[in-house]
Amino acid sequence: MYSWEFDGALRKCFVNVLRGSSQHRQMSQAVGNTALAYARVWHHVDASDRVLGKLAERVALVLMGKHKPIYDPSVDCGDYVIVTNSKRVKVSGRKDEQLLFRKHSMYPGGLKETPYKDVMENDPARIIRQAVSGMLPKNKLRERRLERLKIFPGLHMGKVGANVLKSWDDGTLPPDYDPHRVMTSETLKENWRETYRAAAAAAGSSSST
Repeated sequence: MYSWEFDGALRKCFVNVLRGSSQHRQMSQAVGNTALAYARVWHHVDASDRVLGKLAERVALVLMGKHKPIYDPSVDCGDYVIVTNSKRVKVSGRKDEQLLFRKHSMYPGGLKETPYKDVMENDPARIIRQAVSGMLPKNKLRERRLERLKIFPGLHMGKVGANVLKSWDDGTLPPDYDPHRVMTSETLKENWRETYRAAAAAAGSSSST
Protein backbone atom coordinates (compact mmCIF):
# COMPACT_ATOMS: atom_id res chain seq x y z
CA MET A 1 0.00 0.00 0.00
CA TYR A 2 1.36 3.41 -1.03
CA SER A 3 2.12 5.85 1.82
CA TRP A 4 2.17 9.63 1.33
CA GLU A 5 4.31 9.89 4.43
CA PHE A 6 6.90 7.59 2.85
CA ASP A 7 6.81 9.67 -0.36
CA GLY A 8 7.53 12.86 1.58
CA ALA A 9 10.42 11.29 3.44
CA LEU A 10 11.87 9.97 0.18
CA ARG A 11 11.51 13.39 -1.47
CA LYS A 12 13.27 15.05 1.49
CA CYS A 13 16.11 12.53 1.33
CA PHE A 14 16.52 13.12 -2.42
CA VAL A 15 16.67 16.90 -1.91
CA ASN A 16 19.35 16.49 0.77
CA VAL A 17 21.41 14.32 -1.57
CA LEU A 18 21.21 16.94 -4.33
CA ARG A 19 22.10 19.69 -1.91
CA GLY A 20 25.10 17.72 -0.68
CA SER A 21 26.32 17.02 -4.21
CA SER A 22 25.99 20.73 -5.04
CA GLN A 23 28.09 21.67 -2.03
CA HIS A 24 30.66 19.03 -2.95
CA ARG A 25 30.77 20.36 -6.52
CA GLN A 26 31.33 23.92 -5.28
CA MET A 27 34.13 22.75 -3.00
CA SER A 28 35.76 20.81 -5.85
CA GLN A 29 35.63 23.88 -8.07
CA ALA A 30 37.22 25.98 -5.34
CA VAL A 31 40.04 23.49 -4.98
CA GLY A 32 40.46 23.21 -8.75
CA ASN A 33 40.83 26.96 -9.17
CA THR A 34 44.21 26.96 -7.43
CA ALA A 35 46.07 26.93 -10.73
CA LEU A 36 48.99 28.77 -9.15
CA ALA A 37 50.00 25.56 -7.39
CA TYR A 38 50.82 24.02 -10.78
CA ALA A 39 52.58 27.07 -12.24
CA ARG A 40 56.01 26.26 -13.67
CA VAL A 41 59.07 28.19 -12.52
CA TRP A 42 62.26 28.60 -14.55
CA HIS A 43 65.43 27.50 -12.71
CA HIS A 44 68.98 28.31 -13.78
CA VAL A 45 72.18 26.48 -12.86
CA ASP A 46 75.75 27.07 -14.00
CA ALA A 47 77.38 23.73 -14.82
CA SER A 48 80.92 25.07 -14.44
CA ASP A 49 83.00 22.62 -12.37
CA ARG A 50 79.87 20.66 -11.37
CA VAL A 51 80.03 16.88 -11.14
CA LEU A 52 77.87 15.47 -13.93
CA GLY A 53 76.07 12.82 -11.88
CA LYS A 54 75.12 15.08 -8.97
CA LEU A 55 74.02 17.87 -11.30
CA ALA A 56 71.88 15.48 -13.36
CA GLU A 57 70.26 14.14 -10.18
CA ARG A 58 69.22 17.63 -9.06
CA VAL A 59 67.94 18.56 -12.53
CA ALA A 60 65.89 15.36 -12.76
CA LEU A 61 64.21 16.03 -9.39
CA VAL A 62 63.18 19.53 -10.48
CA LEU A 63 61.90 18.31 -13.86
CA MET A 64 59.76 15.73 -12.04
CA GLY A 65 58.52 18.26 -9.47
CA LYS A 66 59.74 16.31 -6.42
CA HIS A 67 60.74 19.57 -4.74
CA LYS A 68 57.05 20.57 -4.52
CA PRO A 69 54.56 19.50 -1.83
CA ILE A 70 52.00 18.75 -4.58
CA TYR A 71 54.20 16.11 -6.23
CA ASP A 72 52.45 13.04 -7.58
CA PRO A 73 54.13 10.38 -9.76
CA SER A 74 51.25 10.37 -12.24
CA VAL A 75 51.17 14.17 -12.71
CA ASP A 76 53.69 16.20 -14.68
CA CYS A 77 54.12 19.09 -12.23
CA GLY A 78 57.83 19.79 -12.76
CA ASP A 79 59.52 23.08 -13.63
CA TYR A 80 61.82 24.35 -16.37
CA VAL A 81 65.59 24.09 -15.94
CA ILE A 82 68.22 26.10 -17.83
CA VAL A 83 71.78 24.78 -17.72
CA THR A 84 74.59 27.05 -18.90
CA ASN A 85 78.29 26.35 -19.46
CA SER A 86 77.56 22.72 -20.27
CA LYS A 87 80.99 22.41 -21.92
CA ARG A 88 82.62 22.99 -18.52
CA VAL A 89 80.88 20.18 -16.62
CA LYS A 90 83.18 17.71 -14.85
CA VAL A 91 83.18 13.95 -14.38
CA SER A 92 84.77 12.01 -11.55
CA GLY A 93 87.66 9.60 -11.85
CA ARG A 94 88.87 8.76 -15.35
CA LYS A 95 85.46 8.82 -16.99
CA ASP A 96 86.63 11.48 -19.43
CA GLU A 97 89.03 8.86 -20.85
CA GLN A 98 86.95 5.69 -20.42
CA LEU A 99 83.35 6.75 -21.06
CA LEU A 100 81.88 5.85 -24.45
CA PHE A 101 78.57 6.97 -25.95
CA ARG A 102 76.99 4.16 -27.94
CA LYS A 103 74.40 4.35 -30.68
CA HIS A 104 73.04 1.50 -32.79
CA SER A 105 71.22 1.74 -36.11
CA MET A 106 69.49 -1.64 -35.44
CA TYR A 107 71.22 -3.09 -38.52
CA PRO A 108 74.09 -5.60 -38.43
CA GLY A 109 77.35 -3.80 -37.80
CA GLY A 110 75.51 -0.57 -36.98
CA LEU A 111 77.10 0.03 -33.57
CA LYS A 112 78.78 3.43 -33.28
CA GLU A 113 80.89 4.36 -30.27
CA THR A 114 81.98 7.94 -29.59
CA PRO A 115 84.50 8.84 -26.86
CA TYR A 116 83.47 11.28 -24.15
CA LYS A 117 86.00 13.91 -25.23
CA ASP A 118 84.68 13.96 -28.81
CA VAL A 119 81.09 14.38 -27.62
CA MET A 120 82.14 17.15 -25.23
CA GLU A 121 83.85 18.98 -28.08
CA ASN A 122 81.05 18.64 -30.63
CA ASP A 123 77.82 18.45 -28.58
CA PRO A 124 78.25 19.06 -24.81
CA ALA A 125 74.49 19.36 -24.33
CA ARG A 126 74.09 15.70 -25.26
CA ILE A 127 76.14 14.62 -22.24
CA ILE A 128 73.93 16.38 -19.70
CA ARG A 129 70.69 15.52 -21.49
CA GLN A 130 71.55 11.82 -21.63
CA ALA A 131 72.57 11.78 -17.96
CA VAL A 132 69.31 13.47 -16.92
CA SER A 133 67.26 11.18 -19.17
CA GLY A 134 68.76 8.14 -17.47
CA MET A 135 67.60 9.42 -14.07
CA LEU A 136 64.00 10.10 -15.10
CA PRO A 137 61.30 7.41 -14.84
CA LYS A 138 60.94 5.42 -18.06
CA ASN A 139 57.33 6.30 -18.84
CA LYS A 140 55.31 8.56 -21.13
CA LEU A 141 56.23 11.67 -19.13
CA ARG A 142 59.97 11.43 -19.75
CA GLU A 143 60.04 13.10 -23.18
CA ARG A 144 57.70 15.85 -21.98
CA ARG A 145 59.96 16.53 -19.01
CA LEU A 146 63.09 16.58 -21.15
CA GLU A 147 61.48 19.24 -23.36
CA ARG A 148 61.63 21.59 -20.36
CA LEU A 149 65.40 21.14 -20.07
CA LYS A 150 67.28 23.90 -21.91
CA ILE A 151 71.05 23.43 -22.21
CA PHE A 152 73.52 26.02 -23.51
CA PRO A 153 77.28 25.54 -24.03
CA GLY A 154 78.13 29.04 -22.74
CA LEU A 155 76.65 31.76 -20.56
CA HIS A 156 74.31 33.12 -23.23
CA MET A 157 70.75 31.85 -22.65
CA GLY A 158 68.95 33.70 -25.43
CA LYS A 159 65.36 34.82 -24.89
CA VAL A 160 64.60 32.18 -22.25
CA GLY A 161 66.96 33.92 -19.83
CA ALA A 162 64.27 36.51 -19.11
CA ASN A 163 62.06 33.78 -17.59
CA VAL A 164 64.48 32.74 -14.84
CA LEU A 165 63.07 33.24 -11.34
CA LYS A 166 65.44 31.08 -9.32
CA SER A 167 69.17 30.41 -9.63
CA TRP A 168 70.94 27.64 -7.78
CA ASP A 169 73.94 28.63 -5.70
CA ASP A 170 74.98 25.00 -5.75
CA GLY A 171 74.04 22.41 -8.35
CA THR A 172 74.21 19.52 -5.89
CA LEU A 173 71.96 18.27 -3.10
CA PRO A 174 72.83 18.57 0.62
CA PRO A 175 74.54 15.54 2.20
CA ASP A 176 71.56 14.82 4.46
CA TYR A 177 69.05 14.85 1.58
CA ASP A 178 66.28 12.27 1.99
CA PRO A 179 63.75 12.03 -0.90
CA HIS A 180 61.15 10.50 1.44
CA ARG A 181 61.31 13.59 3.65
CA VAL A 182 60.56 16.10 0.91
CA MET A 183 56.79 15.95 1.35
CA THR A 184 56.97 16.69 5.09
CA SER A 185 59.74 19.30 5.14
CA GLU A 186 58.31 22.65 6.23
CA THR A 187 61.41 24.45 4.96
CA LEU A 188 60.93 23.16 1.43
CA LYS A 189 57.24 23.99 1.53
CA GLU A 190 57.95 27.56 2.63
CA ASN A 191 60.60 28.00 -0.07
CA TRP A 192 58.10 26.69 -2.60
CA ARG A 193 55.45 29.17 -1.40
CA GLU A 194 57.87 32.12 -1.61
CA THR A 195 58.93 31.13 -5.11
CA TYR A 196 55.37 30.96 -6.39
CA ARG A 197 54.37 34.18 -4.66
CA ALA A 198 57.14 35.83 -6.66
CA ALA A 199 55.83 34.14 -9.81
CA ALA A 200 52.31 35.40 -9.11
CA ALA A 201 53.57 38.93 -8.49
CA ALA A 202 55.56 38.89 -11.72
CA ALA A 203 52.55 37.59 -13.66
CA GLY A 204 50.31 40.27 -12.15
CA SER A 205 52.69 43.10 -12.99
CA SER A 206 53.10 41.91 -16.58
CA SER A 207 49.33 41.62 -17.09
CA SER A 208 48.69 45.09 -15.67
CA THR A 209 51.14 46.65 -18.08
